[in-house]
Amino acid sequence: MKTYSFNPVELRLLLGSLLAGLFYAHPASAQDDRMIFSRFMAERFEYEGNENLHLFKWDIKHWIGNDDHKLYLKTEGDYSADQDIFGRADLQLLYSRNIDTFWDFQIGARRAFEPERTFDAVIGFQGLAPYFVEVDGAVFITDNGNLLGRLSLGYEMLLTQRLILMPRIEVNVAAEDIENRGVKAGVTEFEAGMRLRYEIEREFAPYVGFDYVEEESLREHHHSVRFVVGMRFWY
Repeated sequence: MKTYSFNPVELRLLLGSLLAGLFYAHPASAQDDRMIFSRFMAERFEYEGNENLHLFKWDIKHWIGNDDHKLYLKTEGDYSADQDIFGRADLQLLYSRNIDTFWDFQIGARRAFEPERTFDAVIGFQGLAPYFVEVDGAVFITDNGNLLGRLSLGYEMLLTQRLILMPRIEVNVAAEDIENRGVKAGVTEFEAGMRLRYEIEREFAPYVGFDYVEEESLREHHHSVRFVVGMRFWY
């Protein structure tokens, strides 16, 4: 497969041009002059482990904007208490544009800090599919032109007014082998799990659950079932 190489400076210029074009593509009008809102959301802030593994994981996002235009800051990662290292940690800066009633288009950049320092362009989407399935997907374009993808699906089942069960699936894929990152073509990570949370307040909810995780790289392949306990909070 043919790849196209971009150096970080070219990639930043490309992203800057795209973002500027999106911001100014639609002239402002009196109707567009809406109030600015913001939200901080820790979707997952948890311990995950079994007898052989002890991880602390996070999935946090913060946005500011209105119904049509938002600026997102997203971060995901995990820390291994056994090895005293970060297994994965990244930060995304995204411009989000509402394109339909329940769907947003997103574009921006991702900076990974672990396991290696890398810089990727991001093109993504998020929204609510039929039957209220929450969808969050993205394509990552590396500075060497390699393609990576991530898709997560979640569904909230209201058991009572405060007790909520949420099954969730996340799949990470790569279009080809990326030797310098140890990435193997195909499905690089598959995660399926369930979380049961109790909303003490709407803004704060502890939860318990489990995950089945399967990971594959150029060097190894392993899978495990993990117990999860954590909290979900927002303001």
